[in-house]
Parts: sequence; structure tokens; C-alpha cells
Amino acid sequence: MTEFEKKLIVLLKDNARYSLKELATMTDSDEKTVAETMKKLEASGIIVKYQAVINDEKAEENTVGALIEVKVTPQARSGFDAIAKDIVAFDEVKSVYLMSGTFDLAITLEGKSVRDISMFVSERLSTLNCITSTATHFFMKKYKDGGVPFDSEEDTRRLPFSD
Repeated sequence: MTEFEKKLIVLLKDNARYSLKELATMTDSDEKTVAETMKKLEASGIIVKYQAVINDEKAEENTVGALIEVKVTPQARSGFDAIAKDIVAFDEVKSVYLMSGTFDLAITLEGKSVRDISMFVSERLSTLNCITSTATHFFMKKYKDGGVPFDSEEDTRRLPFSD
């Protein structure tokens, strides 16, 4: 990967809505080169998606998020990849990571309710052959996502002490 491509990726991670003109200026390049490079990065699978970070609370989205830790029995010849591929195929699943530590995989997902997520774990996820155990943690409040902190409307500072 070229230094130009790396610089472009850093800028797009910061703000995927930069215009071609803005990106060209920030990279000391021209719009045509930026556009061609972006198409090349997309075609090669380096840039997979452009995505907005949404504050669900302010958008009044009534979804529930969860982190599910999963222990699995690795498959012969494919290790963790085969089970990860099966889990990735579920629409509710937002991300899957191979982890070090007590659990093998970490899964994040969204549902309409705690019950939806519970049913997903009990009826879909835990029925996969090589899963030996799960631990589900529900997200209660989002303070930062995608590197972006969410400001709380509540003043959480302590009151000054006075006699």
C-alpha cells in the first residue's frame, strides 16, 4: 500500500463525507487521482463500506445492543474460521472478533428487545454444533462509538463543596 493510499484511508476514517475536492487538497493531489484511488481501494476490498455513526438515543431508536462472548471447539483444518463464517451470516450480528483470553469469539449485535437477543442466543447461536458456552452482556448506555464521543445532556459534574 502506498503512502498516498494510507493517508487517504486515515482521512476517510476520520470523515467519510469529505468531498473529492477536500481530499485532494488535504493530500496535495487532484480530484481525479483521489477518485481513482478510492475506486481501487473499494475494488480491492480495503474500503468495505462508508458508514455514519448514529446517536441512537437522540434518534429515538429503541434498539438493544449486546456483546456476546462465545467459547467454541475449533474445527479441524479451519480452526475458528468456519464457525465465525456461520455467525457472520446472521443478519442481527454487527461484528465478530477472534479474541484472546477466556472466550474465543466476541460478537456484537442489535435487536428490538432484550427478549429478541435472548432468543437469538438460545435458539440460533447456541444451537451451532461447536459452541460450548456463551456470556451475554447488554449495552445500557453508549458514551462513544466509532471514535466519536456522545455528549450527554445531563450535567454530570459534581457540585462544588461549600461549608
